[in-house]
Amino acid sequence: MSPKRPQPGGPSLFAAAGMEHDAPRPLPERLRPHKLSDVVGQDHILGPDGALTRMLETRTLGSLIFWGPPGTGKTTVARLLADATELHFEQISAVFSGVADLKKVFDAARARRETGQGTLLFVDEVHRFNRAQQDSFLPVMEDGTVVLVGATTENPSFELNAALLSRSRVLVFHSLDAAAIEKLYAHAEAVEGRKLPLDEEARAVLIRMADGDGRASLTLAEEVWRSARKGEIFNAVQLQEILQRRAPIYDKSADGHYNLISAMHKSVRGSDPDAALYYFARMLDAGEDPLFLARRIVRMAVEDIGLADPQALVIANAAKDAYDFLGSPEGELAIAQAVIYVATAPKSNAAYKAFGAAKRVAKEGGSLLPPKHILNAPTKLMQSEGYGSGYQYDHDAPDAFSGQDYFPEALGRQQFYDPPERGFEREIRKRLDYWAKLRKERGG
Repeated sequence: MSPKRPQPGGPSLFAAAGMEHDAPRPLPERLRPHKLSDVVGQDHILGPDGALTRMLETRTLGSLIFWGPPGTGKTTVARLLADATELHFEQISAVFSGVADLKKVFDAARARRETGQGTLLFVDEVHRFNRAQQDSFLPVMEDGTVVLVGATTENPSFELNAALLSRSRVLVFHSLDAAAIEKLYAHAEAVEGRKLPLDEEARAVLIRMADGDGRASLTLAEEVWRSARKGEIFNAVQLQEILQRRAPIYDKSADGHYNLISAMHKSVRGSDPDAALYYFARMLDAGEDPLFLARRIVRMAVEDIGLADPQALVIANAAKDAYDFLGSPEGELAIAQAVIYVATAPKSNAAYKAFGAAKRVAKEGGSLLPPKHILNAPTKLMQSEGYGSGYQYDHDAPDAFSGQDYFPEALGRQQFYDPPERGFEREIRKRLDYWAKLRKERGG
């Protein structure tokens, strides 16, 4: 067998592990880290004061849950942890494994333990196991048969059993930032012995296309090298044409979906139309249903703007209807217009808070009858009981305002709606203050 390919000088980020006569392997596999210090982008875990660094200093390792996006090093770190702690590394995927597979793995781990060899069991996509399957890990975790390291892209708080979580420490893996992706590209270039055929702008675009995924970044680099003719340098436009504008990593049923819609909603609430449009465009580009986005904008109009600008709800609903009428892509502009409108509208959650307060009080006093004077009296018996007695018809009162009390007597007058001095609610505030003054004068 021929010797390994020579390594470039300086500290290694990734180690090239291919043999000269091996079948060609993808660049991400060839540059997979050989030690924990080679992993980039997770300094909060693997840096000098990182959680895993501290664990390894004590030579003890408890069960762990790695939570983070794809391509952030979860599998690699698990494998390197096994090497660092001299545990046998066993890997299974919840997608392809069932109860019988788990039993075999547990039995093998017990047999290995009898010889003095511990087992690090890495479970990829552990959230795919159902509750009963997750429970099956508890005995082998408790008696030390395995050190479980589970990887998930989903929020463990929602997807994993409380019992499993209570026996594990959750470590969050972050998407790789631009500096980390640049390190990967610099090392790939050193190992390959050639520069990426990109101008400065195109290189920045390639980093953004990776969307924080280290594996994807190296796959993209490999595609660029395959596509370039001798001496050719791609600009940003050419790069996007060659790679066919690889869509951002975005699972409409997973955290990415909720993270981006949350970011868009908070940008609207914060009156930043540019940020709101950015997240709107990102979700569209990733294949999100425009009608889902239109529905969320309607929600923003009633939750965060309310009566500060009553037209916000009208605009949001009109955008939804326009998209229904025009379809994609023409109708997307109507939704974008609504995004700008709600982001730049005056903000108020007074109606939202008033409704919530009214619901709480209504739940507590749901059996209280309205005062008799505002009840209809269609029968003589009801009239004799005082139904409708003393009711004042507001249109016959001065200013069309009688000032009566409409709350149940046992509850007393309540105030739920407190409009701020913003937007149209400034006018509503004036009306309410005027009616409060008249009510006080008329003893209502």
